[in-house]
Amino acid sequence: MCQNMSGLSTAEVEFRKKAGLSNESVDSSTKTVAQIIRSNVVTYYNLIFLIITILLIVVGSFRDLTFLPIIIANMLIGIIQELRSKKILDDLTILNTPKITVRRDGSEQEVLADELVQDDVITLSAGGQIPADALVLSGNITVNEALITGEADEIIKKEGDPLFSGSFVISGECLAKLEKVGKDSYISGLMLQATQTKEGEQSEMIRALNRLVQTVGVIILPIGAILFLQQYFFSGATMKDSVTGMVAAILGMIPEGLYLLASVAMVVSVMRLGKQKVLIHDMKCIETLARVNVLCVDKTGTITVPEMEVAQFILAKDQNLAAKEQEADQQSEDKNKIAKLLSDCVRALPCDNATMEALQQYFTEPMENSAEKIVPFSSATKYSGVVLAGKAYVVGAPEFVLRQDYAAVQGTIEVFLEKGYRVLVFAEYEGNLDGKELTENATPIAFILLNNAIREGAMDTFRYFSKRGVEVKVISGDNPVTVSEIAKKAGIRHAEKQVDAATLKTAEAVRKAAKKYTVFGRVTPEQKRLLVQALKEQGKTVAMTGDGVNDILALKDADCSIAMASGSEAASHVAQLVLLDNDFNKMPAVVMEGRRVVNNIGRTASLYLVKNIFSMLLAVFSMLFLIDYPLEPSQVSLISVFTIGIPSFFLALEQNRNQIHGHFLTNVLIQALPAGITDFIVVSGLVIFCREFGVEKECVSTSCTILIAVVGFMILYHIAKPMTTPHAILIAAMVIGWLFCMLFFSELFAITAVTGKCAMLMIVFAVITEPVFRYLIQLVETVQKWGRKLKF
Repeated sequence: MCQNMSGLSTAEVEFRKKAGLSNESVDSSTKTVAQIIRSNVVTYYNLIFLIITILLIVVGSFRDLTFLPIIIANMLIGIIQELRSKKILDDLTILNTPKITVRRDGSEQEVLADELVQDDVITLSAGGQIPADALVLSGNITVNEALITGEADEIIKKEGDPLFSGSFVISGECLAKLEKVGKDSYISGLMLQATQTKEGEQSEMIRALNRLVQTVGVIILPIGAILFLQQYFFSGATMKDSVTGMVAAILGMIPEGLYLLASVAMVVSVMRLGKQKVLIHDMKCIETLARVNVLCVDKTGTITVPEMEVAQFILAKDQNLAAKEQEADQQSEDKNKIAKLLSDCVRALPCDNATMEALQQYFTEPMENSAEKIVPFSSATKYSGVVLAGKAYVVGAPEFVLRQDYAAVQGTIEVFLEKGYRVLVFAEYEGNLDGKELTENATPIAFILLNNAIREGAMDTFRYFSKRGVEVKVISGDNPVTVSEIAKKAGIRHAEKQVDAATLKTAEAVRKAAKKYTVFGRVTPEQKRLLVQALKEQGKTVAMTGDGVNDILALKDADCSIAMASGSEAASHVAQLVLLDNDFNKMPAVVMEGRRVVNNIGRTASLYLVKNIFSMLLAVFSMLFLIDYPLEPSQVSLISVFTIGIPSFFLALEQNRNQIHGHFLTNVLIQALPAGITDFIVVSGLVIFCREFGVEKECVSTSCTILIAVVGFMILYHIAKPMTTPHAILIAAMVIGWLFCMLFFSELFAITAVTGKCAMLMIVFAVITEPVFRYLIQLVETVQKWGRKLKF
């Protein structure tokens, strides 16, 4: 194929950029500044706030606009926190984005993928993702098109073959010319789609909050409209009083800060983890990881350091190999000849994985023979091969290379495996090397022993997960005996339960093995995916770590996917979470962040729900009994600030390492119901008695405000347990702030002097508030226990 191998000139690149032929993404993995502002400002609830603001201005009730500063503050907090998070994520993404080697002006240079243009000539090598649709100019590579076709097959691409964006290079190296770039490529935006959260894939907490907010959003408008009509047409209230009553009810029913609080807490977690070199592609994984009960890990890079080294090699003709492991004659003439032959073989092969890198670092003799043909390593066939001087040689897994002859050396090899070595066989092959499964005899020449050191801190990390009931599964492409031995050293429970996945011939066999075994060796990419799916079918929440192209299918199917930055570009783009410093020991910190977010949002959400439950019940009560809504909008704002808004933000951001139990929405409702019903009982009771005794409306509103605040501080005290010094200070500060506003800003918040008759009624209902609240808590807990027994 006649092509310009020197690439484009600078002028040609600039011309194509101006013509719109650059490889710019059609979307972004993070929001733009405009999108962040729009998502915080243009919301359904902000539209409602705008409408009620206009209504209050029209009727001249300017005092009741006190909720506006809170709404504006909420928007500003959301925008600022998201902008800060965007900066951190963008900085980390740039650090983690691999560069593409491109030929321009006759020389090679490295650029980011979105700086490429149509007709650029690029170099592709193992582990990289193809950035745009291209055509192979020279060389041979093996690619995985799993993200395009859904199949894990490895496809050999040679000169003249097309390459599709989004596929990954397994092995080999080639020059390729970009044919279609940016939005014109076959699978434009693939890497971004892998990191974006779809509605159906949202975490339990976010789904629950969405349902709650959407349900309330549908209910408040008809209730507000009916309440207005009831007060204006049936109760004879003025237009101003009818509007303010309706607004007060709507303000009470709107969980205005709840979704913002959850978003801010998640964003803060992303920022905290970012500072620890943990890149979050998908915020839902923070919560998901906190709920995980099965963790699937690979041996290399997770349990052990990724760097592999050759311990030694032993000639196959030696007798009693295992017994003579330390006695092998390192200077024997035969061994020197084999070492030179091995050097020729491994140095002819592309250095496209950790094993080959270790082999090339050990066998360093200068090449004496040029390779006539090479077959790069494939995870499907488990070998790589070279033809030298008319003879074919292979290096790979003994079971796959020797096949039926493996039984003759199995006992010897297993001795090494039990010591934690990985064993490769170097053999002469009698057939034709075509990159497919070996079918002819292979005569072993030498056995190569390799190992990886256990990661520092790995035992502590696995002990942490074990104590918290997280089951660890080790899924590896290596020999199961070797992997089992290393897993034992790392302290993984039940590591002795190991199986060779090559013996699992059907999907059903894989599913059964998923229940029975801890260590899985010789696992193919498709089997990894089947294992993850089988565990999820058992009702497990599955997290998986991966660093190779052969992990991408399983990573996409896992509930939470984790990649090491040192692994392939493919795994980093598909994973929801990337450990930028390759330190698996950071995982407990990520779990702690997830628990902090879920537990704290759960308990603070109940503060908002108390107000929503009470306001909805009181609105319905007012409509049924033709009673004016007893609260003013400014009074609702005052209560919300000191019993919900300020304390919820402090509580949402503090440490909380408690294990997560139950369903999010159920837990929130159980905490909120007693206080919400208590509020309704005492306020509705006070309103009825005040009406019977002829108490003025202003006195009733003030008394109701005080009662609701009392219940609000009671639920705050209940939720803040255990009562630490910071919690006590927080509650005291809120009480003092509330009293200060009641005394010095009474006119702003419609607080009036209370008559003696009204004060006596208020004291009576204030006294019964505590026992009512306490008994309702006991009632809810009893119902909850019955529900567990009945599995309801």
